[in-house]
Amino acid sequence: MALVFRTAMLSVGLFSSLLGWALSCLTNYLPYWKNLNLDLNEMENWTMGLWKTCVIQEEVGRQCKDFDSFLALPAELRISRILMFLSNALGFLGLLVSGLGLDCLRIGERQQDLKRRLLILGGILLWTSGVMALIPVSWVAHITVQEFWDENIPEIVPRWEFGEALFLGWFAGFSLMLGGCLLHCAACSASAPGASARYAVAEIQDHCKHLEMKHTNLEL
Repeated sequence: MALVFRTAMLSVGLFSSLLGWALSCLTNYLPYWKNLNLDLNEMENWTMGLWKTCVIQEEVGRQCKDFDSFLALPAELRISRILMFLSNALGFLGLLVSGLGLDCLRIGERQQDLKRRLLILGGILLWTSGVMALIPVSWVAHITVQEFWDENIPEIVPRWEFGEALFLGWFAGFSLMLGGCLLHCAACSASAPGASARYAVAEIQDHCKHLEMKHTNLEL
């Protein structure tokens, strides 16, 4: 029963981590962090991401333009770029390290303590990746809310609203954190009974062979 529970935690943890990492990479590059709908021209919508802005027109379609300067960007977008890059990198490293610590991997079968440490390290990296994905998404959402309700801005001025990428980023961050926690819990649980049993049987067989050799020597 313990082996089934541990295997389930590892499977769900890896799937959640892989899904969260893929969605965080997608969130990084999607130009839908903010949406702007113009009341004067309902056929024209603007979107903004970390890397470019786009305008969607019914007749022309979507046209996008990359930001000209990194330093000219608002502080939340500059720092969000850096944090999302770190999140993607740590997520990839966490998946790689966790994969090396899986029980099903035949490499290092007799180094269970090392594999357990790799799983713990991978879980920590994935959890950190999730936190780093949540920070920029939540920060941009907070700035958007502040600007939307800013009384100093005239009411006729259009306001930016939440884009689809923000919700995707929140889901990605929580998935990475959940996957990291599950992998960490699985690593801290008891070692797989099947692997322990194989090693125990091998040790008993070696001990029996040693006793047989000693008995043969005494008879001689």
